[in-house]
Amino acid sequence: MAWNEPGGNRNDNDPWGTGGGRRGNDQGPPDLDEALKKGLDKLNKLLGGKGNRSGGSGSGSSSGNSGGFGAILALAGILVVGYVIFQSFYTVDEQERAVVLRFGEFSRTENPGLRFKVPLIDDVTKVRVTNVRTAESSGQMLTQDENLVTVDLQVQYRVGDAKAYVLNIRDSNEALAFATDSALRHEVGSSTLDQVLTEGRAELAVRVEQRLQTFLRDYGAGLEIVRVNVESTQPPDAVQDAFREVQRAREDEQRVKEEAETYRNKVVPEARGQAQRMIEEAQAYKQEVIERANGETARFLAMLQVYQTSPVVTRERMYLQALEGVLSNTSKVLVDTESSGNMMYLPLDRLTQNRSAGGGNSSEGSDGQPNIQTLTDQVIQELRGRQDPGIRRSR
Repeated sequence: MAWNEPGGNRNDNDPWGTGGGRRGNDQGPPDLDEALKKGLDKLNKLLGGKGNRSGGSGSGSSSGNSGGFGAILALAGILVVGYVIFQSFYTVDEQERAVVLRFGEFSRTENPGLRFKVPLIDDVTKVRVTNVRTAESSGQMLTQDENLVTVDLQVQYRVGDAKAYVLNIRDSNEALAFATDSALRHEVGSSTLDQVLTEGRAELAVRVEQRLQTFLRDYGAGLEIVRVNVESTQPPDAVQDAFREVQRAREDEQRVKEEAETYRNKVVPEARGQAQRMIEEAQAYKQEVIERANGETARFLAMLQVYQTSPVVTRERMYLQALEGVLSNTSKVLVDTESSGNMMYLPLDRLTQNRSAGGGNSSEGSDGQPNIQTLTDQVIQELRGRQDPGIRRSR
């Protein structure tokens, strides 16, 4: 017969363990207090205690107290186990590195991810190694030429070695400040005031960066310098006005230099162009003279060849050509004869005018100039008229 079969007088198979304690046909849920009591009793048995027996009232009370204490112990054990498990795992972010110390001694460096540690034994320190940090430094110091100058500096750095950053340096910010001040004073003390205030600032930043990185590497600080910026370099307040005057004078000097350079860039190309033009003209003149000389030489050689062939005729022809060239540029001719000691004067200009007035323009050429052949004929006729027939023309 089933435990809940109707008609049964007893319910020995009741799973709630109430047995015949059920009243009537009540089929509701069991008593919660009774169920909790039984659960604690079982947990107490598992922990080595005694269960709640159906004895007298005194033994029942003692058993109930021991059961409650065991439950508290069990709950405490569960909490302890959960805490240990919770403390055994940790997460390292992508931007971090974890330095693990076991009993205070370096054990390992963990990369990003889910990691395990031994609680109460391993000590984990997380360090951000990707973000760039900034430190500022400012101070008044002496230059090489014994002048005071105030320098404001900014250092950008990041953690390069997590182990060295955690273990080697107690206070990394203080160590960085001391190293920066030392490097800056060393470099400023090796430079003049003009270099620090003007064009040497960029070079000063580079030198400070190199020296500062050397110091941190020697210290084993685990820091890596990204960039050093010299924000400002100023003289002391008492001499600010004098230095401003000097700065303005330097600016004026630079401006004058730029104007002179502009003028130079304008004048020099023009002078070079003129020089090139003169050189080309000289080359052209040289070539012209050479070509003319070559032509004269060729003409002379050709004439020499003709002269060698017929000297008398050539000489007479050359004489007439010479006279033609001379008489074409003058209006007066003087003739020396052998018959008398007087020199004959032939006024060609008047002869030309008379000829023109008497015979029209027959003595003029097509361009209005006197015809040389006509004038020559007139001169010969005049000479023949004045000389005896036996006298030859003087050459």
